[in-house]
Amino acid sequence: MSPAGLPDGASARLHDAARFVGTHLFKPAYRLRIRGLERVPKTGPVLVVANHSSMVEPQIIFGMLPRRSVFLVKEEMFTGAVGWFLRRIGQVPVRRGEPDRAPLLTTANVLKGGGLVAVFPEGTRGEGDVTSAERGAAWLVRASGAVVLPIAVRGTRRPAGSGRRFRPRVDILVGEPFPLEVGRGRAGLDEATGRLRDELAGLVRTLDEWRAAQGEPVRGKKAEL
Repeated sequence: MSPAGLPDGASARLHDAARFVGTHLFKPAYRLRIRGLERVPKTGPVLVVANHSSMVEPQIIFGMLPRRSVFLVKEEMFTGAVGWFLRRIGQVPVRRGEPDRAPLLTTANVLKGGGLVAVFPEGTRGEGDVTSAERGAAWLVRASGAVVLPIAVRGTRRPAGSGRRFRPRVDILVGEPFPLEVGRGRAGLDEATGRLRDELAGLVRTLDEWRAAQGEPVRGKKAEL
């Protein structure tokens, strides 16, 4: 692994430039409210787990995090110039719905080196309520000893029955980092995955309740700008 907290072959300079762009990329399209950013550990291995309901959550989280981050990204994105760019900024391709240890080993090495890795435990986009989770996140914690940092995102999906939105409000809530004990074998992974899912789902519910009190919709269709 690169000493910059990125996989081998990645460019720290290009990564930092992409983070700078990501910080401002969605400001014209969304009104972002971010709470709890001070909870992101400044150093040490951190596994970010976030809910996933649209294509823009990874980019928003990537831009808002105050340190370098490595995301597991669906393999279909790694074609042509986009694929070259994603690899150069340190992102890792993963095949969805298939056993694929290579990306887990790569990101485990990033974590062992004190880096930050971000995953979406649901495995694919949906309502973002975290009703299910895959075992990969728990495996990474067991392999690296990383703390888990939950992040909830709401507002990227258009409310059902509504028209095109102008600069909708998107809320991001960073939870408290917590250690996750992962026992041996598949049973240990299953138990830890259940706890991780419960923690992230609870954070999403907290954000939904807060948004409802603010008069914001909490669910809807995929965002269409």
